[in-house]
Amino acid sequence: MTRITRGFVARRRRTKVRLFASTFRGGHSKLTRSTIQQTRRALVSAHRDRGRQKRDFRSLWITRINAAIRKIGVFYNYSRSIHDLYKSQLLLNRKILSQIAISNTNCLSMISNKILFNF
Repeated sequence: MTRITRGFVARRRRTKVRLFASTFRGGHSKLTRSTIQQTRRALVSAHRDRGRQKRDFRSLWITRINAAIRKIGVFYNYSRSIHDLYKSQLLLNRKILSQIAISNTNCLSMISNKILFNF
């Protein structure tokens, strides 16, 4: 029986991994075993941090909205304003509200007054 070296298949797989790890430093981009480990670790971190990024941005938007609303009204906070926003059926998400809070606080105060005086 002839000996099979698997040269083409293995080389193609290693080349694919090396192309992904070409920006890594040192042996992490040169050595096959550590390259495979590092790419696997990088993909796991990227997958985990996509969810974490969504969470971090949502908390940032909430913090910005809360700060802007407390600046406008003395006894009014984020949770009450979001509750009243849903009750009045205004469809504004937290990202848009935080952008309004940063760029145009007068508009945010108009929105909060509309919510407050509807009830």
